[in-house]
Amino acid sequence: MSRTIAVADIGGTHARFAFAEIDAGRVLKLHDPVTLKTAEYASFQTAWQDFATQGGGGDLPRELGMAFAGPVGGELLKLTNNPWVIRPALMSEKLGVERHVIVNDFGAVAHAVAELGEHDFIHLWGPDTALPAHGITTVVGPGTGLGVAALLRRDGHAEVIETEGGHIDFAPLDGLEDRILVHLRKSFRRVSVERLTCGSGLVNIHTALAAIEGQPVIPRDDKALWAAALDGSDSLAAAALDRFCLILGAVAGDLALAHGANAVVIAGGLGLRLRDHLPRSGFETRFVAKGRFERRMEAMPVKLITHPQPGLLGAAAAFAKAYP
Repeated sequence: MSRTIAVADIGGTHARFAFAEIDAGRVLKLHDPVTLKTAEYASFQTAWQDFATQGGGGDLPRELGMAFAGPVGGELLKLTNNPWVIRPALMSEKLGVERHVIVNDFGAVAHAVAELGEHDFIHLWGPDTALPAHGITTVVGPGTGLGVAALLRRDGHAEVIETEGGHIDFAPLDGLEDRILVHLRKSFRRVSVERLTCGSGLVNIHTALAAIEGQPVIPRDDKALWAAALDGSDSLAAAALDRFCLILGAVAGDLALAHGANAVVIAGGLGLRLRDHLPRSGFETRFVAKGRFERRMEAMPVKLITHPQPGLLGAAAAFAKAYP
C-alpha cells in the first residue's frame, strides 16, 4: 500500500521540500515542491518548520528522504557551499521523523536517472540510443558546485555510487587555460575543476580572462554575468562561457573514462540553462578528445536530464529503496 513521505533537496543556494508517494520500492508521485533560500534561514530545522507551514500547516510525515550537497556519513554533516550543519542522530528529536535516508545530492540525481524514462532526457551527442540497461552511467552537472555520481546497472538492479569528483584537480589543455590556472592560483591554494565548472566558475574564468587581456573587471553577481554570457550582450562574458563549456566537456570525458562509463547524463542547476548552448559549444570536441580512446568516447551517448526536480525525486527513490 502506498504511503506519503517528506523529501528534501538541500543545496548551497536553495532548500527544496516536497511530499512523495511511494510503494513497493518505487516512487509513484512527487508533489509540487516548496523552494526556500538557504540564506534566509538559520538552520535546516527552521526551514523544515517553514515547509510545514507552507505545505499545508499539518503534521509532516515521519519519514524523510534527503539529498544533501556535501559528503554524507558521520556524526556531523556540513554543506560544501552553505553554513548549515546537520546532525543525523538528532533528526528524530529535532524534526520528529522516525526514519530517514540521507544521500549526496548527486547521488540523489543518479537515483532519479534510474527511475526516469527516455522522455525525461534530451539527447546531446553520440548514438541516439536509450541509456544502457547494463553498465555505468556517469552523472555530472554544474550548479552551486559541480556534482558527480555514477549509476551502475547490472542484472536488472541499479546501484548508485556517490563521489566528490567535482574536487579533482583542474588540468589545463591549452595555453590560455595555462594562464587561467596561473591567475586562479593567486586566489586558491588548490584549483579544482569545480572552481571553473560551477555557477561561480564562470565568474572565475571571466575575471581571469579580463586580467589576461588587461581589461577592468566590472563587479557583477553570478546571475547577471550568466545572463550576459547566455544572451551574448557582453563579449568577454560570452568568451568565458565558451571556455566554461570546453572545460566542462573535458571534465565530463575524464570522469566517464575514470568510471569506465558507457553513457553520460548532464544534470545540475545550470544544466537546463545550457540546453541550447551546449550543442553549439566546444563541449563535444573536448569530451571526445581523449587520444587513444576517441572512438570509445564517440560511441558514448550523452544526454541532458530535463526533469525539473531530480534531487527530490532521487531522495524519494533512495528512501523507497531502503524502506520499501
